[in-house]
Amino acid sequence: MRERRAKKRVERSAPPPVPVLSSRVGDLSSRRREIIRPVIENPRDFVLLSIRDLAARLSTDPATIVRIVRGMGFENFKAFKQDLHELSLAQVTSFDSLQSAMAHESTVAAQSRASIENDLKNLQALRRALDFERLEATCKRIIRASGILLIGGDLAETLVSYLEYQMALIDLPVVAATTTGRIIHRTRTVTSKHVVIAVSFGRGLRQTVEGMLAAQENGAHCIGITDTYLSPLARYADEFYLTSVCEPSFGASYVAPLAFLNALLLCCGALQPDHSLEVLRRAGEEQTSGYRWYQDPKDRPPFKP
Repeated sequence: MRERRAKKRVERSAPPPVPVLSSRVGDLSSRRREIIRPVIENPRDFVLLSIRDLAARLSTDPATIVRIVRGMGFENFKAFKQDLHELSLAQVTSFDSLQSAMAHESTVAAQSRASIENDLKNLQALRRALDFERLEATCKRIIRASGILLIGGDLAETLVSYLEYQMALIDLPVVAATTTGRIIHRTRTVTSKHVVIAVSFGRGLRQTVEGMLAAQENGAHCIGITDTYLSPLARYADEFYLTSVCEPSFGASYVAPLAFLNALLLCCGALQPDHSLEVLRRAGEEQTSGYRWYQDPKDRPPFKP
């Protein structure tokens, strides 16, 4: 059993540098690879096209597209388009998002409204897709762990920082690593008693993916939070959750990921209610009477040496 698990981890320790769809092109003949190459390189330009329109854009016929799709291992064109959609999400850039928003909405007010509506759609998608019973099982594993390591970098560092702060508030044994050096050092010491939560979107930040794989090699249970099943986190984590960060702007929408983290935090707290309430009671005393809040100088108590 141990040998099989070790072999599985070795096989998973070196993810391909390209998304799954791109790797399937190698199964085609050189002529068919050349036909489909523009689609793989620029998925956003083709993802909304029907099979007839796609064939016309590629100067071929629908029957050839069907043969190419099947040659890549897809059951039909619909399955191919699903992977193409995921690939377009993974490869989207800030320039792509803002350019698309400016092309579709004529005024700044309309673009702002579209941003809010998009956040609502992301939240609704999370609510429909999230398996709350599975989330509870995940949280039970988290609170039983002897240590929790959070990994994330770049813009996702904000999510990692938020999760670390809130987990520490309910007395979970959590540490965060958001730089390459800290990730290397922290993952070196995790064991099978640890849980690692890795956060990255799109293609997957290299330091986050490689850090998760290093932790996995040491036996840690790894949870991925990402936005597409083509992400290396989804493909190699022991379990993963998808939250959309789609945003018609130059940034990423972290509304849905934050909502997911809030649900995860509440679940962790609710699974150990007595301990959580006692810890938060003590924290509440400091929050009520401590020195964290601003006071006008005239209202401050006199200084006593």
